[in-house]
Amino acid sequence: MARTLKYDKVLFTAALLLVCASVVMVYSASAILALERFEEPYLFLTKQVMWVVLGLAVLAIAMRVDYRTYRNDTFVWSLLGLVGLALVVVLFSAPVNGTRRWFGVGGLGIQPSELAKIGCILFTALMLERRMHRIDELSYSLLPVGIVTGALVGLILFQPDFGTAVAIMLIVTVMVFAAGLHYRYFIGTLLAVIPIATWILLAEPYRMRRILAFLNPEADPLGDGFQILQSLIAVGTGGVFGRGLMEGVQKLFYLPEPHTDFIFAVIAEELGLIGATATLACFCLIAWRGTRIALRAQDSFGSFMALGLTAMIVVQAFINMSVVLALMPTKGIPLPLVSFGGSSLLISLLGMGMLLNISQHETVAR
Repeated sequence: MARTLKYDKVLFTAALLLVCASVVMVYSASAILALERFEEPYLFLTKQVMWVVLGLAVLAIAMRVDYRTYRNDTFVWSLLGLVGLALVVVLFSAPVNGTRRWFGVGGLGIQPSELAKIGCILFTALMLERRMHRIDELSYSLLPVGIVTGALVGLILFQPDFGTAVAIMLIVTVMVFAAGLHYRYFIGTLLAVIPIATWILLAEPYRMRRILAFLNPEADPLGDGFQILQSLIAVGTGGVFGRGLMEGVQKLFYLPEPHTDFIFAVIAEELGLIGATATLACFCLIAWRGTRIALRAQDSFGSFMALGLTAMIVVQAFINMSVVLALMPTKGIPLPLVSFGGSSLLISLLGMGMLLNISQHETVAR
């Protein structure tokens, strides 16, 4: 019987703090931009608050749905079918900034690739629970996971959305590693992926330019290196205590997309090292408590599901922060629970709700 009143309060608090920071920082990062472009300074704030309210409602519902409900072939395959269909249909939608990632619904953008993360996590957890006893027999244990994940990732690459595709592959890799797959298979997979990844990078000139800009952003400070340099300026000028809330300079048309992919740079500039560290600490808490929940789950399905949901948040946060700090080439990955964006926030809060439900069924550490 679920102990419905004893969810992981540390995990819930960390997620809630990030959501509260999202509302404040999205407004700070977007007010001038919204005023200039749309003559409405509260435009992005209003949309973000709406998504936060909807997301918290989804979190509350997910907390009350027994996670074992998802251990159902019909449900999982139906979800995968819906996601696959949406990923195909979105390819025929109107392009936004040269990509086809969103459905327009009532003036809001819905991104089906976000739901693909949940679908992959549930399917992988289902397969690993049933077949982990023969995990090193790849054709038996991992072939279905590879086919489904590869199909969804391939559709996402057609959008194109290289960052989300990489994030999904990393999430699944973490889950498979936890199932006990021998390290030699990871090395073999890595060697096989390198030429494919190289071909994908070379297929689109802008991806290769991003790599070159990452290696030497000063070579083109007003072109491909502009984002990286402006992000580093924002982080560097924040100091320990920051310039002060709403006092940031780089968001004033220097830093591209300050309220989405580079919101962590705005946090570092306005709230300084203290604010950036507090944000990082919240994600570290999510990683710790999520791993703890995975270890204490009642069954293998809950354990793999908890690990996948935790990785969904932590992997994206790691990539986003690494991009902002110029530790990785620029990718269009939002900061989970913080960046402006309805689909990302909604799916992240859904994942947190599912994870909190698993925590209600905890047993002793396994």
